[in-house]
Amino acid sequence: MMLDIQNVRKRFGDREVLKGISLTVDKGDVVAILGPSGSGKTTFLRCLNFLEKADGGALVFDGAHFDLHTASKADIARVRKKTAFVFQNFNLFLNKTVLQNVTLGLEKGRGMKKNDARAAALRALEHVGMADRLESYPSQLSGGQQQRVAIARALASDPEIIYFDEPTSALDPELIGEVLSVMRQLAKEGMTMLVVTHEMDFARNVSNKVLFMADGTAVETGPSRDFFENPKADRSRDFIRSILAARE
Repeated sequence: MMLDIQNVRKRFGDREVLKGISLTVDKGDVVAILGPSGSGKTTFLRCLNFLEKADGGALVFDGAHFDLHTASKADIARVRKKTAFVFQNFNLFLNKTVLQNVTLGLEKGRGMKKNDARAAALRALEHVGMADRLESYPSQLSGGQQQRVAIARALASDPEIIYFDEPTSALDPELIGEVLSVMRQLAKEGMTMLVVTHEMDFARNVSNKVLFMADGTAVETGPSRDFFENPKADRSRDFIRSILAARE
């Protein structure tokens, strides 16, 4: 076991967004986090990387225990050193080149020397097919290219886990494939990934585990094939039927 997520809870005012979500992640798992809009998927992912402060819950990461509500700055830094986050809307610096967008966090956040940061960035950009756009600015790139730069930024930090928050939802349909192709390759290479997604083909064919959420609860967790071919919960069956109906 690489990551054990225990009883994550989060409330915004009177609304309980996460009602005790737990999940076990093994090294090399690709976990698709599915569910209707408003089910708490993104909030759950953000709590795991301390982008939101959970009201309760814990992580056991590589044998170390972290309280999601009371974690110190040192604890948060320790977790983030092993993880990376890819955002829905890319979160690139518009006034920085592709290369600078990748090296900045390595130099400022991780204290890498400039030459080492550049070398790591070049490897990561080559990996996602963006090595020919080093001096381009985000405004000169398509949405798919910007997201590939964001994935390169995540890869360059050499994480143990990458969290993806709906990485294709801000893209035009014709650009989705290039981002999913990079993610498929990462899965083949054994990268551990937690992916909030509406891409059902990716969830079914690339992920090996599904966490299905609704109304802030974990309705069903298990192997992807079992979820799609033999869902256990009525809520899961309704969700899959609605997806299939939308395709017809």
